[in-house]
Amino acid sequence: MAPDRAHGLSAEPPSDPYIWRRRLGFGSLRARIFAVNIFAVIVLGLGIAYLDTVRERLLDGRAGELARQAVTVAAFAGALGGDNAQVRGIIEHRSFARGTHLRLFAPDGSLVADNWRPVGSTRFVLVDPSTTSWRRRSARMIDGIIEDLGAVKPLPPLIEPVIDRRSAWPEAEAALATGKATTELRRAPDGEVVLTAASAVTGGAVVHLTEDAADVTQILRRERQVSFQLLLGVTALTLFLSIYLARTIVRPLRMLAVAAHRVRLGRSREVIVPRLPERRDEIGALARALSDMSIALRQRIDATEAFAADIAHELKNPLASLRSAVDTLEQVQQPALRHRLLAVIRDDVGRLDRLITDIADASRLDAELSRSRFEPVDATGLAAGLVAAYEIAGLPPGLAISFATSGDGGTTVQGDPTRLAQVLRNLIDNAVSFSPNPGTVRVSALRHDDKVTLRVEDEGPGVPAENRGDVFKRFYSQRPEAEDFGRHSGLGLSIAGAIVEAHGGSIRVGDRPHGAGAAFTVELPAA
Repeated sequence: MAPDRAHGLSAEPPSDPYIWRRRLGFGSLRARIFAVNIFAVIVLGLGIAYLDTVRERLLDGRAGELARQAVTVAAFAGALGGDNAQVRGIIEHRSFARGTHLRLFAPDGSLVADNWRPVGSTRFVLVDPSTTSWRRRSARMIDGIIEDLGAVKPLPPLIEPVIDRRSAWPEAEAALATGKATTELRRAPDGEVVLTAASAVTGGAVVHLTEDAADVTQILRRERQVSFQLLLGVTALTLFLSIYLARTIVRPLRMLAVAAHRVRLGRSREVIVPRLPERRDEIGALARALSDMSIALRQRIDATEAFAADIAHELKNPLASLRSAVDTLEQVQQPALRHRLLAVIRDDVGRLDRLITDIADASRLDAELSRSRFEPVDATGLAAGLVAAYEIAGLPPGLAISFATSGDGGTTVQGDPTRLAQVLRNLIDNAVSFSPNPGTVRVSALRHDDKVTLRVEDEGPGVPAENRGDVFKRFYSQRPEAEDFGRHSGLGLSIAGAIVEAHGGSIRVGDRPHGAGAAFTVELPAA
């Protein structure tokens, strides 16, 4: 079993660039956008449902008002002697603004007075639900749905008794038994809520009032209609905003995710990460950053591949020479010739050692520079110390090295002294390698304005103008024809350029001011 599968991981990355859609579900961010935006709709919907709570309070208030009217009528009837003819006449001619039905039941339970008996009195009109218009039927249906959703307790139906007696009305019996006003809510056949209230009269009679709550229902329906229209408007606006946000946020992010996934797979050489130039917000900045990152990554990969190819090419030359010398050494018996072959072998081994050292240094340069702690460095003292070290160690016969300094201030820079010394060593080694015999390598340090300049000059053949941009590339080497010249790996100047760039400086090559030769100039910000 492969180690990665033993830990529950796939041996190869998924090849489908759209797998992230299935892993994240249908638009995870899109779902969140819809969820946040739909919250307002839910709140508004709960507000519509809350209207039923208002309805309950209004009905309770109306029932209490009707109970107080029943108590008032009962007290009036009791003051006039109960169920005498005078009371009956007053009741039968009593009318109410809402068309309230007033009854007076005698102590034996029979109906003795009814304000609906006279012709022309305001009466309830019970309408057959099957004959009403579709608007009223739909309104009642909506009322029923909302009441069901709100878990409203169903009301008992209103059934008009064939023989109107007190016993047909439980609230009247309860009022007589308790001596207190009693109310009841019922549902009429047409869906309207009917309120009833009863109160006992001195002597055993009972006053009974019946009143519909159509006005309360109409008020609630109007409020519900306005709220529902508002709900539709908010829902439409929410959907529009959600779709807009999904198109402007989720869609470009998904495009970037798919492009990044393709870059990770590495199966398409030229994966184009959308830059979204028309976007001036954070998503546009993210798109351009990812695009630049993918370009830089592609360049880094290309550079790595080229570096590997260059390493293979550079290693082949000394290895081929070394193999040839070793194979020939076994067949040569003359001491002088064997001595020359051994010298070639030692030289090739030295070249391989130098090349491997430079390759290792170049490969870990970026990581080490990222961890370096910069400190104040005296560039003049650094250059002077290196020149003295070369003088002590000795140069090839006929070569000399000198140091000079000038300028209008100190030459202190912020940097890594070890790496800055490496820059100067590489430049001096390059100058020594290309200097003729006799010749002089000149090193100088100076400050001008806010720049510190280090310069290394040699008296060699110089660098052609068309090649000056290439000398800082890895493994580039412009070797002279003379065998003693150019014995280096081609990485020294590349390493020097990378170090200088990491220190915020620049490096260039030009002609020596006086006479033939090359002049390498390093400029660093002064501390």
